[in-house]
Amino acid sequence: MRVSPSAALAVSLLSLGVSAVALVRSIDHGADYTDEQRAAATARICTAFATVRAGVATNTNVTAPADISGSLAAAANARLALSDGGQYLLARLDPATPGDLAAEVTRFADALMDIGAAATAGVPNTDPDQAKRLEAAQTASAAVSNRCR
Repeated sequence: MRVSPSAALAVSLLSLGVSAVALVRSIDHGADYTDEQRAAATARICTAFATVRAGVATNTNVTAPADISGSLAAAANARLALSDGGQYLLARLDPATPGDLAAEVTRFADALMDIGAAATAGVPNTDPDQAKRLEAAQTASAAVSNRCR
């Protein structure tokens, strides 16, 4: 049996479309959950967000001691708060979390990890790219904060 190239192309495009729809549905946070489940997921991620935001604020605003060991320890704690904070948020993101909130939390978590990785590589906050990352994190943090009130 011989299949024409146009028929094969039509079948492949149809399967690609079905796969894309299935992927989008699987990513749609909160779509197949009850209001109670979405509310509980929202409460959990908002609690995790508050914890991470407090940890990042505490550890990135520490006045470093004058000695080199203390300075390095303060910097390490700041970087740890950023990278672990981002990972913690992503790990606590429940599938029942409403999609718009999940997207903002993911954006914030990714920004934290990007900032932490760059800082670990020695990029100062005054670097233009790092400044953009810091601004993106601030914007995402404000968006999550507004949703978590």
